Amino acid sequence: MDVSVVIPLYNEEESLPELYDWIERVMNEHNLTFEVIFVNDGSTDHSWDVIQSLSEKSEYVKGIKFRRNYGKSPALFCGFKEAQGNVVITMDADLQDSPDEIPELYRMITVEGYDLVSGYKQKRYDPLSKTIPTKLFNATVRRISGIKNLHDFNCGLKAYRKDVVKNIEVYGEMHRFIPYLAKNAGFDKIGEKVVQHQARKYGKSKFGLNRFVNGYLDLMTLWFLSGFGRKPMHVFGFLGTIMFLVGVIAAIIIGAGKLIALSRGVPQRLVTDSPYFYISLTMMILGTQLFLAGFLGDLISRSSSNRNEYQIEEVIRCDV
Repeated sequence: MDVSVVIPLYNEEESLPELYDWIERVMNEHNLTFEVIFVNDGSTDHSWDVIQSLSEKSEYVKGIKFRRNYGKSPALFCGFKEAQGNVVITMDADLQDSPDEIPELYRMITVEGYDLVSGYKQKRYDPLSKTIPTKLFNATVRRISGIKNLHDFNCGLKAYRKDVVKNIEVYGEMHRFIPYLAKNAGFDKIGEKVVQHQARKYGKSKFGLNRFVNGYLDLMTLWFLSGFGRKPMHVFGFLGTIMFLVGVIAAIIIGAGKLIALSRGVPQRLVTDSPYFYISLTMMILGTQLFLAGFLGDLISRSSSNRNEYQIEEVIRCDV
């Protein structure tokens, strides 16, 4: 099979028939074999009834129904697990992503050899309250991830080699950072394509401004896990050691000052009367706690069942 189209959705009953007809028309025009996987993320409208109706009319329609709303990342994870196409396309169900982009995305994966191609909605039909935070967010992700050529990490329209979606785990709200996840898994040939962004035709957006706050928190989590997930002692132990040593040195300086003053017969207040004593003591306690956090993190990491799971692309063995 050439293409699997994975479409997560929540309350999009009006747009689904039009979207599927559009996808089917594009696929037939370019002689691509395909499947469309609708992942119903706990919709409260008649979206599932529409998906069932589409599957009865077409053998190319698959559906996954969640009992409740879990979010876009779990929907993509389940869709990726079901996908069988050599190239996997993801797109939103609100008709803001154009299926006309699929053939070129497919070509970039199969001919140009990209592992992942992300859409870039250069001209958007969103209010400034959404576009400005989006630009700031994307700039931050580019800096932290090191993927300098992407301008729209959160674009729902993306294309992947099948190996990519089978070797990454999308969880929580990590769908915003799939290119980063792919890079950490060793799929570093990542490209971008300017795509058409269309105004929403039905319904309203399901995302609020809180997604930007959550996005930054998830980005920090991903950055830490990618850098120190298997070696937490390297960060907690280092910070704890530095903080403890600074506290010890500060305490020594305070004590030495007291002894020097006493040796010279100069009246000096008690060490415990100095606020610097308590600051140095607090630093030593915090340093010890950070060191122990790194130690416990290492113990947990070593007992993890996937501690020795690595991305192996190919193995050559000789027969003996």
